[in-house]
Amino acid sequence: MITGKNCIAGKFKAEGKTEFRTIDPKNNVHNPTVFLEATQNEVIEAADKAWDAFKVFRKQSGENRADFLNAIADEILALDKELVDMYMLESGLPEGRAVGERGRTVFQLRSFAKLVENEDWRENTFDAAEPDRKPLPKADLRKTMIPLGPVAVFGASNFPLAYSTAGGDTASALAAGCPVIVKSHPMHAGTSELVASAIVKAAEKTGMPPGVFSSINGGIQAGVDLVSHPKVKAVGFTGSISGGRALYDLAAKRDEPIPVFAEMGSINPVIITPKAIAKRSSELAKTYAGSITLGTGQFCTNPGLLLTVVSTDTEDFITELAKKTIAIEPQCMLHPNIKKGYESKGEQVTSQPGISVVGKYEGNLDPNFAASIIASVSGAEFLKNPKMHQEVFGPFSLVVKCKNENELIEIIDGLEGQLTGTLIAEKDDDLDLVALVDALQNRVGRIIYNGVPTGVEVCPAMQHGGPYPASTDSRFTAVGTHAIKRWVRPISYQSFPKELLPEHLK
Repeated sequence: MITGKNCIAGKFKAEGKTEFRTIDPKNNVHNPTVFLEATQNEVIEAADKAWDAFKVFRKQSGENRADFLNAIADEILALDKELVDMYMLESGLPEGRAVGERGRTVFQLRSFAKLVENEDWRENTFDAAEPDRKPLPKADLRKTMIPLGPVAVFGASNFPLAYSTAGGDTASALAAGCPVIVKSHPMHAGTSELVASAIVKAAEKTGMPPGVFSSINGGIQAGVDLVSHPKVKAVGFTGSISGGRALYDLAAKRDEPIPVFAEMGSINPVIITPKAIAKRSSELAKTYAGSITLGTGQFCTNPGLLLTVVSTDTEDFITELAKKTIAIEPQCMLHPNIKKGYESKGEQVTSQPGISVVGKYEGNLDPNFAASIIASVSGAEFLKNPKMHQEVFGPFSLVVKCKNENELIEIIDGLEGQLTGTLIAEKDDDLDLVALVDALQNRVGRIIYNGVPTGVEVCPAMQHGGPYPASTDSRFTAVGTHAIKRWVRPISYQSFPKELLPEHLK
């Protein structure tokens, strides 16, 4: 049963008076449960108890932390239909997406559990002593990774499970030995509370300290209070550029600045060469119409920018892409505010000089359903107008027609940092594919060849992050087991007696 309360160190409580309710976007009505925002005192309590828990949790063996993560996965699965129904009610997303995202969440938890069963992930390094070395002896040195401390995790609007309460940030932080305080997303507070209850049960069953996990409701002020607390040592965020940058700046101004690992905006440029268009125009139009509209375009890897070189086949491809895109049945967006933002940003971009709307869904729409849009513009106009470079979060893509390869590379070089870049090409292509790849790798975190950017595999080789503003630190990934590296720091032990060393360094 949903209580609408905050989860503070395993206990559900509510001292505050500020209320809110989630929305059923399909029916455009408020859901019945009243949620209460956390007070500043509740945020302080969660952080203090997380710090107390950290002193114990960081010393738990890898096997114990793995048991905890696996128990969380089991408890999430045990919620069964109750969780799936709440997910759909608060997001407007279909059952298949709910079940699939739940499976991804469970897989992430189990992947990190497997990772920390042994200590290899710590990258332990040993340099033996050389007491007889001349002219100076060398000391025994041993280096390992240790957890930073309590981590604040901000739930994402577009993934109520996989990037939220028990999502990748939480799973990787707990795996590293860091307690977690989640600031649940107000669009899916009920889903978050159910998952929080699963984590609490798992902590109790595996003997974890109560402060190892808390979840608070609230808006901007709750987030500010959380990031400002001196016992919070790192932040994980998935969302808008404005939100991520605000947290980054806030954390930097603290007496003790802390890292903010924010995954933010991306338009994910896709280069399609003239030869690829000439050989498989219809196939590419179908594939990219599906990618642009997948999940109503509400993915951080949505292909929002297609780059081509003008050729005899280019205009036909753009026309076919538009037809196939708007032929796909409109879907519900996550929230009225997201629908409003999509329409506003779409209008800002399509109203710029030189933009042509090639296709837009013109049928009847339910209140929170989105009309897909394909627009086009010349490379010259795109280069001189940064307003065309912004992300339109939804089923939208802008096709840029470059006059030649040099203009195409100039556009890539001028883009902000991106999560992904894609190259659609032929083996015997006329364009310099090496030059295109070189240009892309300076602007993106992941390059896809002859595929689509939507779909982010959870595995060690995945890089989900990129140059700013795709993320605040391009050296780290938010997806895959290497995401654990965000929540640890290196430490060296010099000339230590073995009895004082951590077990994995003895």
